Amino acid sequence: MEHIISKLRKYEIQIRKAINSRMQGDFHSIFKGSGMEFDGVREYQYGDDTRSIDWNVSAKGHGTFVKTFKEEKEQTVFFLLDVSASQEIGNPGAQKVDIGKEITGVLTLAAIKQQNRVGLLTFSDQKEKYMKSGKGVKHGYAIIHELYNHKPKSTRTKIDEGLKRALEIIHKKSVILIISDFIDEGYEQSLRLIAKRHDVVVIHLKDDRETHLPNLGIVPVYDKENQKTVWVNTSSKDFRNKLEKTYSANKGELEKFCKKHQINYLEINTKDNYVPQLIKLFMIRNKTMKRD
Repeated sequence: MEHIISKLRKYEIQIRKAINSRMQGDFHSIFKGSGMEFDGVREYQYGDDTRSIDWNVSAKGHGTFVKTFKEEKEQTVFFLLDVSASQEIGNPGAQKVDIGKEITGVLTLAAIKQQNRVGLLTFSDQKEKYMKSGKGVKHGYAIIHELYNHKPKSTRTKIDEGLKRALEIIHKKSVILIISDFIDEGYEQSLRLIAKRHDVVVIHLKDDRETHLPNLGIVPVYDKENQKTVWVNTSSKDFRNKLEKTYSANKGELEKFCKKHQINYLEINTKDNYVPQLIKLFMIRNKTMKRD
């Protein structure tokens, strides 16, 4: 585990230093969210949102008062990681599941470093591993240990099941990062509900093998989720075009959905260096949160 921890720490430091330097002192947290906590009350002023009126205080007869809030210093960060067999595509050590674990580990260290609470839920077509949120380096390393040592019980995918479990488990408003290849359907309603309750980031993992198979003629392909072999004609232009169009359509729909429901979306290809992409994502989040 030492070489894994060393690699994750190196990437975490790169992300933290890059964002701090580029934000030029205007940066508060990599996981800057929209969480707010009650701060007090003040007299109502023209233009204040009437929904923020504290009717209990106002009823005492000394005027109309509104509640005031401040940004929570401590965020709760939850990772929802897809560990189904469809994630096992790519080069050894750089499969989608490997990249998903690395991103979760790197950002776990970043969150712990900034005194945030961190939790983990891995899923396939069922809840695989759940670790409730906690603080401190020891807790962060425990999460990473589980990431790299847990063996999934199922090979199948059901994203909706993972999201529903998260809705049951996570009650306090949190920053939730959902990491998956999103090769599934029927999860939109649950994703919509999570986005209403929490601050959500979707990290969409991709490998070129999903859309650009080598031209090898008719070959057997092992379906890891269904645990059976199917024969495909990799030389067929129609087959290759269908792969690309299907992926592009699914990606487009997911991006559109995320934009509509104020979910941050990031696609990461297993062949690319994901560190600069994460830096860009968190810089955008900081600027957006500050403006809001």
